[in-house]
Amino acid sequence: MAAQPSVYWASGIRILRNHLAPRGGTVVELDMSVLTPAAVGDQLVDKGATALLLLTGHPEPAVSIVKAVRLDQRLAKVMIGAPAGQPEFSEWARLLGDDGAAVPFLRYLPESLSPLGARVEKVLGERLGQAPSFVAFEGYDTIAVLAESLRSHGADRTRIAGSWPRVTVEGTRGQIRFSRTAGISVWQWTSAPVQVVDRDPAAPDRFRVPHAD
Repeated sequence: MAAQPSVYWASGIRILRNHLAPRGGTVVELDMSVLTPAAVGDQLVDKGATALLLLTGHPEPAVSIVKAVRLDQRLAKVMIGAPAGQPEFSEWARLLGDDGAAVPFLRYLPESLSPLGARVEKVLGERLGQAPSFVAFEGYDTIAVLAESLRSHGADRTRIAGSWPRVTVEGTRGQIRFSRTAGISVWQWTSAPVQVVDRDPAAPDRFRVPHAD
């Protein structure tokens, strides 16, 4: 894991370590507040890494790390992944070109959008001048959920916090309900649609979806 210090990335590292350790996998954290992108390659070689996950900001240092790893012939067989979805952005393709292809990431979209999702996609596409990323749909749904909670329970923070198990909203990606997962202290939309996606090496402007759940 090439990671920058943050609660968000630390949570991701902990989840991956807990998942992989019982299956014989080893997770090594590379602190990007100390290492340069060029130094990442030496660390990957020293650790015998088979995959590198980017838990960093975009465009930097994520773009520079990818460039450094792609240029290092010692790492030709190392897979790069970006679970937070950085390769979704058009700037990723513009800055990395072919080097930005075949980097899997998580995208929270269904195979087909709901009628609401299709309408939002059309409006956002017209305003942005390009197809909206999954982050745009997340943003729309977040506002829709907050608006419904405020409409139903008022602006009192305690009442809003207590409303999550009762909130039901038709979002752009399906019906949103919140529940608790064992070991996690926050309410989540646990049934959100998930895709594993990457940019096609044959056409980096095109996305492939090798897995959807």
